[in-house]
Order: sequence, then structure tokens, then C-alpha cells
Amino acid sequence: MGLTIVEKLIVTALVDGEMIKGQRIGIRADQTLSHDLNGVMAYLAFEAMGLEKVKTELSVHYTDHNMTQADYKNSDDHRYQQDIAAKFGIIASRPGSGICHSLHLEHFAVPGKTLIGCDSHTVAAGGVGMLSIGSGGFDAAMSMAGEPFYLTMPKIVNVYLTGKLQPFVSAKNIILEVLRRISVKGGVGKILEYSGPGVATLDVAERSTITNMGAETGATTSVFPSDEITKQWMYAYGREEQWVPLAADEDAVYDEVITIDLSLLEPLIALPHQPDKVVPVSEVAGTSVDQVMFGSCTNTSLRDVMSMAHILGGKPIHHNVDAGLYPSSRTVVRESIARGAYDKILASGVRIFEPICGGCNGSGFAPQSNGVSLRTTPRNFLGRCGTASADTCLVSPEVAAASALTGVITDPRELNLSPFVYEMPEKFIDDTDMFMYPSSEPENIGIRRGPNIKPIPEMSAMDDITSGEVVLKAGDNITTDHICPAGALYLPIRSNIPEISNHAFKVLDESFAERARQAGNGFIVAGSNYAQGSSREQAVIVPRYLGIKAVITKGFARLHLANMVNWGLLPLIFVNESDYDNINQGDQLTLDTANLQAGQQYILKNETKKLEIPVTTPLCQADIDAVKVGGRINWVKNKNKKSK
Repeated sequence: MGLTIVEKLIVTALVDGEMIKGQRIGIRADQTLSHDLNGVMAYLAFEAMGLEKVKTELSVHYTDHNMTQADYKNSDDHRYQQDIAAKFGIIASRPGSGICHSLHLEHFAVPGKTLIGCDSHTVAAGGVGMLSIGSGGFDAAMSMAGEPFYLTMPKIVNVYLTGKLQPFVSAKNIILEVLRRISVKGGVGKILEYSGPGVATLDVAERSTITNMGAETGATTSVFPSDEITKQWMYAYGREEQWVPLAADEDAVYDEVITIDLSLLEPLIALPHQPDKVVPVSEVAGTSVDQVMFGSCTNTSLRDVMSMAHILGGKPIHHNVDAGLYPSSRTVVRESIARGAYDKILASGVRIFEPICGGCNGSGFAPQSNGVSLRTTPRNFLGRCGTASADTCLVSPEVAAASALTGVITDPRELNLSPFVYEMPEKFIDDTDMFMYPSSEPENIGIRRGPNIKPIPEMSAMDDITSGEVVLKAGDNITTDHICPAGALYLPIRSNIPEISNHAFKVLDESFAERARQAGNGFIVAGSNYAQGSSREQAVIVPRYLGIKAVITKGFARLHLANMVNWGLLPLIFVNESDYDNINQGDQLTLDTANLQAGQQYILKNETKKLEIPVTTPLCQADIDAVKVGGRINWVKNKNKKSK
């Protein structure tokens, strides 16, 4: 039996365990990726290990998220991270050079290699045939230290593409169609592998848009073959010597197959407030629009910007619409200017921002109260845009541009324009001088630490009996944005755990932080797909810091589950989902946690209702043992103490 692309990638990187579905495996990271938002926690953890240099082939740090300099915090953090990079052997991008996933795809992603990044959209590098997985900062630090990255061997889903996209129906609609079919939790425990004749019709930037938003399905990652299209992309960036072909064997076997005929796709839109609430644009056409945001790591490649410019054509956008563009990289900006695209976009009245994450994570360009915002970004979670009352929708660049002109949600095919034809440059502008390389004298590098950088909180070991109040009961699809908010007010303090903890769950319940502190020990109860979204480990650290000992749900998102192990927060799952209804906020719960064993059921006692509720944990024994001592960071400390 032949191998899939995923199996070929994993077997190459495998250092622990066997490639058996559902088994725990450890893989080696060839590369790591960090950025200025999650990088502080990663580097604090790396420093705590006492190493002198990263142990990867390549580690790159990007300054692209916390770019709103309202005070000293972000600037101080950037200096700290630049010093860390120079001292420990990490390449760093200059601030504002571009969005990390776009820059990594352009300059460093290599087919057949493994990338671990402390951001959920690290999976974008799957567009070149790379095994790229998002993690929390601690896991990224462990990867930099040469330790294995652990995950459960996933199922492999073949997304088989046929046909060719019609004019004004771009690659964003492919991943929206995937989300429409399998939902925001349909990819949990799986990797999406793309194949079929339709793959050859998509360039690497289009493929990366698809793999990037694969994170929104809950998938571990997504991957495309490395073919002649990939080779052409790498040649255009002067990296053709790094190209290797990569394809599934003809007799490869998949766990599931999804077939999509690209020629049948029409413009799609994800309605508020989940990326899988997907309907055809035609169903909501004519709805008034207040704001249009072009940008983010998903949809501002050169192709995307040229397509926007083709539709806008210098014509004025509607007077009721505020439109802005966040390009993906400095190279895209320069290439767009050289081709006249920027002039057309500016002439239409679109605001131009620097190539950063910006409005995608609510750090700028927030819409008005109760406004309707169309965005080419990967997420439209409640409040993520910076305005809790706004309705954000996810669309392709073509739908965004057409709607900016008309002032209402518009199918771009209705504008009767000539089709857009894109030709990728044979060679992109050489922009490699945007990177700063490690110091040749690391021993002489001093590390500057601003007052906003606080030590990692100490996490205590788990008691033999865990008891406390249900501080919060929530529903399905709670996101990391609900738990630890995004936006310009909160991103600068995300590594300051005492400060950011004051804002935990504020989108759902302003009183959560105060009530959790008063409770001392507590539980969170939620529905399915708990903590979908980003890799931010603060979504675990903050509740843990506030005294939450366990979270009981119908199911967890993969990335968050890994972070719970790292920081010692016990995940529990209802054996009978109906028992979710037998616990209310304020109930007192008790659980015997003295002897937790993988695969066993435990009785959770609802002392208030006098009920016994069976629960289990999705963790393997090694992860349970880590949680018991207060998290993997404590486990590493204990291991180091014993070795000394």
C-alpha cells in the first residue's frame, strides 16, 4: 500500500511513536516560526531552559502583530525579541516587512520539511508541501530546543479537486466550500490533503490561502503536493535549489474523500460569527455594507491585490463604505506599485496600511457600532474585529472589491467586467534585506526587558481532590477570542498575565475574572469544539491563573488541548453529552484526581444537585502526568532538577 503526502512527511520527521491513527507521536521540527504577539511567552520559556542556541535548521521571528505603538509596551517587546533572536541564533524580520505566514511562504518554506510555529495559521506553509503545524509558545520553544513536538496521529482526508475556477471565483471560495461542508469542527483530528487535476490550476499563493484557512476547520494542518507550480514559485523567489517534488503514491489510501468540482463553485460568504456559516453571495446580495477590509495572511498576495485593482479600476468606492487594504508583504507592495495596481486602489479611495496583521486581529480598522464589515480575513469571531456589536463576514477579494463599489453585498460577476488574467512574475523583487541575522558574537548581546514583560506565572501541582464552583457555563464553539480577547487594547498586554487576566471571557461575561478570583478554585463547563481558533496559550494560562482547575466539555479543539497539557489545566469530556444539562453555573463540583489514568471514566459529583456525572479525559497517560504536576513546563523543570 502506497503512502499519502502526509504520511511521507510524517515518516520523515518521526522521532517517537508509530504512525498509527490515534496514537501519540513525536516529530522533529526542521524550522520554527514565531511572531511578536506570541513570541514573548515562547522566548521566556526558551530562556528558562538554559540553552545557548536554537537546535533547529532554521528559526525565524517576525514582527507583524503588535504594531500599534500607543505606548512603550509593543516597542519594548520588539526590542526584547530582537535581542533574543540575535543572541540565540534566530533570523528576525524588520518591523512592518510583512505578515509572518506570507513572508515565510515567500522566503523560507521548503517542501518536505517540518515547521512548528506559535500561531494557528502556521499551516499556511502547507501550500508548498510542507508539514506545518501551529502550536502554543511553549511547544514552539521546545521545538527550538530540539525536543519532539507531540500530537495524535491524525486521520487523512483527501480533498480531490477537479475542474477550474470560473472568472471572479477565486481560491477563497474553495476553502469556504470546505468549511460549508465539514464545519469548524469537522477537521479535528484530521489533516486535509489536496489532490486531483484541479490542483494544477492553482498557484502557491492560492494554495496557501486554502491551507491557511484549513485551521478554521479544526484540522491539524493541510497540505498540497509540491509540483512544477511549486518549483516555479520557488524559482521566482530565488530558491529553486530548495525545491523537491512531493506527491501521494497512486495506491495511497485515505480515511475520507471530499470531491469538489471547481468549475461549479460560485462566490460564497461566511456570515457572522463563524467561518462555517457559509452561503452563496446571491442569497444575501443587496445587504448594505459599512466597511470593507482587504488583507491578512489569507488574501493579499500579488494575485489578490492585482485582482482588487482590476475590479476597482480607480472608480470611487461607495460613499457609505470605508475600505482599507493590509497587504501581505513588502514584496507585494513593491510589485503592486510597479504594475500600477496601487494607483488604481488609491484612486478608488481605499486606505492603505502597512503590511501587518492589523485589522484582522482587531488592532486597527475596527468597524462602527452595529456595522457590517466584509473581510478577506480567515476569521469572523464575535468581537475579533474590535467592535463587539459589528457583523463581520468573510469573502473573497473579488466580492470585497465589488461590494466596496456598490455599497451592498455584490456578486462580482454582476459588474460585467472583463475577466482578470494574472501572470506571476518570473522573478519577484529581491527583498531579502528585510531580515536581520543572528549575531556572530552572541555572548556580547544583552537582552533588554521592558516593564510589561512579566515572569511566567508559577503553576501548582494538582490536588488529589479537585473541587470548586462552576464559574462559567458556555455553549458550543467557544473561541480563544472569547477567552482571551484580541484587539488593540489587549494585544500589548497579552504576555502580562496578571493584567490580561482582568479581561478573561469579557465578550461573554464581564464579571468572570472577579468571580473566578472570589471562587479560588473553579470549573468551566462548555459545549463542543471548546477553544477553537488561535494558538494563544494565554487562553489556558489566564483561566488557570484565575483559579480554574478543569474544563468540562463535549469536546476540545486540538491546539487548545495541547496548551492545556503544557499549563496544567485538566480537560474533561462528558461521557454522556446530555449531562451538560445537569450542571449549572454556580454549582459546586468535586472530582477525585488522585489517580488519573488514560482511558478511564471518573465520577464528577455535582454536590449542589446531588448527581454523579461520568466524565473522561482525552489525554494519553504522559499528558495526564504532565497536568498532574502542574503542566509540561513543571515537568521539564522537574526533569532538569533530577538530571542535576
